[in-house]
Amino acid sequence: MSAAAPRRLRAAAVIPARWASQRLPGKPLLAETGRPLIQHVWERVRAARRLDEVLVATDDERIRRAVEGFGGRAVMTRADHPSGTDRVAEVAARLQADVLVNVQGDEPEVEPDDLDRLVERLEQGTDDIATLARPFAADEAAAFADPHNVKVVFDAAGRALYFSRSPIPHGSAPEGAHLHVGVYAFRRAALLRFAAAPPSGLERRERLEQLRALEMGMSLGVVLTANDALGIDTPDDYARFVRHCSRLPAGPHPS
Repeated sequence: MSAAAPRRLRAAAVIPARWASQRLPGKPLLAETGRPLIQHVWERVRAARRLDEVLVATDDERIRRAVEGFGGRAVMTRADHPSGTDRVAEVAARLQADVLVNVQGDEPEVEPDDLDRLVERLEQGTDDIATLARPFAADEAAAFADPHNVKVVFDAAGRALYFSRSPIPHGSAPEGAHLHVGVYAFRRAALLRFAAAPPSGLERRERLEQLRALEMGMSLGVVLTANDALGIDTPDDYARFVRHCSRLPAGPHPS
C-alpha cells in the first residue's frame, strides 16, 4: 500500500520593507528602473507557484501607498521591530497560513522556483524552518574568507549544523563549503516561538539570528540552489541592479 501524499500546506510570503536604512534611505521606493524596488521584489515573489498569498509588511505609509498603487497588498506593523523576522512574525499572528516565507524587501532577484522548493521542503518533511544555500566556486577564496558572507554546514539529510561568519568547514579553500542565502520559510508555530524567544548567546556572538533557532533545538533544513539572490544594501548594489534591468528585453515584468 503506497504512503499517503503529504498534505498541501497553505503558504504566504511576507516581504518586510522599512524606510530607514543607514546606507540607502528610502530604499524600497527607489525607482530608477521605472518601478519602485519593492515592486520588483513583489513581482518576483508573486511568480512562485506554491505561494497562496503575498503581502508587504511595513511601518511606513509611503511604502504602503506605493504597494497598493501597483496592486499589491500591504499591512502596517509596529515601528519598533529589531529585525525583518520580527515584522513577519507580527503579520503571521494575524494570518491563517501553515508556512510563512520571509523574503526581504531588497532582494529583487530572488528566484521564484527557490521559494517553491522551500515550501516543498517543509511540506515533505519535519523541519521547522527551511533556508537556501549555494556552493562556493573554486575561485571564491576571498568570498569564503569574508565575514560579511555567512557560511553554513549541514548533515547528510540537509539539516543545518551551524552558521558562521568564519570560514567553515575549516580550511583556506572554498571547495565543499556553502554560502548561506538569507531567505527563509517558517512553519507558523515555529516562527511565533522563535520571535518570542530572546536572542541566544551564539546569536549575539556571531550576529546571526538563525543561530537562535539552532540553540532552541529547531530543525533548519537547507535547500541547495545555484542562485545568489543578492540583496541591495548600498548605492553601488542598486546601480548594478539598474544596469541589469536595462539589459533585459522590454516587457511588462522585466524584473
